[in-house]
Amino acid sequence: MKNFLFITLIIFSNFACAQISEDKTISVAFWNLENLFDTKDDQSKNDEEFLPDGVKQWNEDRLERKYYNLSRVIRSMNDGRGPDILGVCEVEHKYLLDSLISKHLFDKNYISESPDAPDERGIQTGIIFRADKFKLLETLSDTVHLEQNIQTRLILGVKLLFKNSDTIYVFVNHWPSRRGGESESEIRRIKAAQTLRKRIEQIFNNDKNAKIIVMGDFNDEPTNSSILNHLKAKPIICDSIEMIEKINSRVDNSDLFNLAYHSYSLGEGSYKHQDNWNMLDQIIVSRELIVGAKVRYQCNSFQVYKPEFMITKSGKYQGTPFPTYGGNRYLGGYSDHFPVIAKFILE
Repeated sequence: MKNFLFITLIIFSNFACAQISEDKTISVAFWNLENLFDTKDDQSKNDEEFLPDGVKQWNEDRLERKYYNLSRVIRSMNDGRGPDILGVCEVEHKYLLDSLISKHLFDKNYISESPDAPDERGIQTGIIFRADKFKLLETLSDTVHLEQNIQTRLILGVKLLFKNSDTIYVFVNHWPSRRGGESESEIRRIKAAQTLRKRIEQIFNNDKNAKIIVMGDFNDEPTNSSILNHLKAKPIICDSIEMIEKINSRVDNSDLFNLAYHSYSLGEGSYKHQDNWNMLDQIIVSRELIVGAKVRYQCNSFQVYKPEFMITKSGKYQGTPFPTYGGNRYLGGYSDHFPVIAKFILE
C-alpha cells in the first residue's frame, strides 16, 4: 500500500445533502450485459453458440426476456430515473441497443452509439445517453493491437456536449480477458491501457482541464499494473477534511482518479470468480471532475449497484448477480456482473 498515492477530498456540505435535484446531477453507470446477442448467424463472426440451433439454444423468446431484464435494472438506477450515461459491453450490434431502447426504455429519451468491433466473437462496447441532456459531437474508436493479430474489442470514445456549453469525453472499455491465466494474459491488458492512455494524452495536450470519464470491464482490478501504472489511474478515497487546494497544487493536470478504489479496498466487487469478489468494473475520472468548478464527483457516490431482484437468493452462488446462463444452462436472469454507478454535481 505504501507505494500508492492516495488523494483525499474535503466533503462539502452540498455533497452531504440527502436529495439533489435531477437537473443538478449527472448519473453515470457501466454494465457488462453478459452476451447480448441477436439470433441471426453473422458469417464473419464466431457467434454460433448464440443461435437457435447452437449450444445455448438462443432464440427470440430468450432475447425478449433479456431485453426486459436489462431494462428493469436500467430503469431502477438513479432513484428510478435511469442513468444519464450508461456504458455497456458484450453487445453484438448497435441495433440491439436501439431495440432495447425502443421496446423498453422509450420514455427515457435515450440514444445509443456502438461501432462495429473486430472482436472474433462479434461483441463490442456501446454507450447509451440522454439526448435531452447531451449532444454527440464526435465518436472515437481505438483499436488495441495485440500479438499474433489477436482481435479484441475497440475502445469506444464519445465527445458529448452538455448544457449547450461544455464538453465531456466518455471512454467505454472491455479489455482482454484473463483466459489462459492472469499473468500470462496481463500484457494484453497493458496494451489496452497504453492505447487508451495515448488517446487521453492527446486530449490533455489540447485541453489540460478536459473532463474525462473512463469506464469499463477492465478484467483487472484497481491495483493491477495495467490500471495503476499504464493507465495511470490513482486510487482516491473521499474520507478526509484535507483542503482541496492541496490537490490543485500537488497533482498533475493529466492525472486520473479511480472512483472504484474505495469499494475495492473494502473487499467489494462487481464480479465473483470462484470464491473471490473482483472489482473488474470501474469508473475513472480526470482531475477536472474532482476539483473543477462546473462539474464535480459527488463524494462517495460510487457503488456496485445491487438491486435486490437481481441477486441470487440461495445455493452455491448466493449473493452473486443472477445471470442469463450458468454454463450452457439457461437461467433467464440478468447478467453475471453487477453494474457500477457514480454521480456528479453540476455547480
